[in-house]
Amino acid sequence: MRVEVGRLRRLPGALRADLWATAPDPLPRMAGPRWSSRLPHVLVILYALVMGTFPNAAGVDPTVPLLAMVQAAILMIAMSYPLPAWWASIVVMVIGARSGATYLQQSLSFPWMVNSSTSVMSVVHASPVTFPWTGSGIALQAGVLFLLALRVRPRVAAASLAITTLVGVGCVVFLPKANWSGDAVLALPAYAVAVLVGVGVRLLRTTRTRLEAQEELTAEERARRTLLEERSRIARELHDVVAHHMSVISIQAQVAPHLVDNPPDELKENLAGIRGNAVAALTELRRILGVLRAQDAPGDAPQPTLDRLDDLLANVRAAGVELTAETTGEPRPLSPGVELSAFRIVQEALSNAMRHAPGAPVTVQLGYRPAAVTIRVANAAPAAAVPRSPGAGHGLLGMRERAAMLGGDLVTGPTPDGGYEVSVFLPVDSQKGIEATP
Repeated sequence: MRVEVGRLRRLPGALRADLWATAPDPLPRMAGPRWSSRLPHVLVILYALVMGTFPNAAGVDPTVPLLAMVQAAILMIAMSYPLPAWWASIVVMVIGARSGATYLQQSLSFPWMVNSSTSVMSVVHASPVTFPWTGSGIALQAGVLFLLALRVRPRVAAASLAITTLVGVGCVVFLPKANWSGDAVLALPAYAVAVLVGVGVRLLRTTRTRLEAQEELTAEERARRTLLEERSRIARELHDVVAHHMSVISIQAQVAPHLVDNPPDELKENLAGIRGNAVAALTELRRILGVLRAQDAPGDAPQPTLDRLDDLLANVRAAGVELTAETTGEPRPLSPGVELSAFRIVQEALSNAMRHAPGAPVTVQLGYRPAAVTIRVANAAPAAAVPRSPGAGHGLLGMRERAAMLGGDLVTGPTPDGGYEVSVFLPVDSQKGIEATP
């Protein structure tokens, strides 16, 4: 309760500060093609020019077209400075009311105005009626209120409408010579509709912006979560590789003293230290793996290597994919980390090709170089457009992580024929990575 009372007490001060804000607030551009981004500005300028010159054709007092042109200029200023322009329009509205009460306006000039003698919408061709505001002046004032409501909070828009109405009522009180019924019936609903439409458009735009920001945030969180999951998966897979090396080191350190006749005590102590450190490191690796591994993850499943690449390609062909495989260089055993990463990259690249280009031919090229292994997976353009899936791009994150872990490079992008290509370079003698090359 106290919080609500405090907010009510602060409301007048906050509202006063909002109403006197003079900072520029440009009219936002439309989303879409470049030629349409300035469409709102063009429409406002055309509206101002038409309404600003409309009284000139009516043959009224010279003051009226002058005020209309001033109000039209204010409307254009409202595209960048809505609040100062609105205050200026209030001043022009009062001046227009005072000037309009002194001259005779033929109702034929405004056939869409309200006939005060009958209080119905009709066209009057004979009896003259005085109106303090012209129809174009009311339309321009409504335009200023609309542009204001597009950029300010709803409470500020409501306050501006209330102030505009109070100023109009004040003109009624202090300028009694004019006939106000027509202006009241036309102006007040026009102002209210302009503010309501402006507030509605602003709320729609704000809601759309928040939804887009939330979607971007959700996409970023999804990508971050996928990246962390992929890193955990890589760590689980490489655990077996590192554990194997540590086990070999431990066994070799244990067996080494028996391969030498009368080994010195210093050698025994050093080998025992090596074995102890290897066992301790292996224990810590298993402890870390217990944190990374999901409860339902397979415990000691054998990790695939390039020896199983033919089985993977056969499964893809069995799914109906026209697959061409090519191997260059002399195949040779590679370090377990490179073998595992190369297999997973080919597997993910083929999955992406089948998902995003169903039915398109796919080419897999595996190259053995003296100090590296290269992978290229390319697919042709799909026969029909495929809608983008929500998780698009996550597979590329995993492939990029695997390549970076080994000190390699991954390049992806479209091909000239409309397809897509994944190229990977994995050094086989890199010291940058988790496992050491034996």
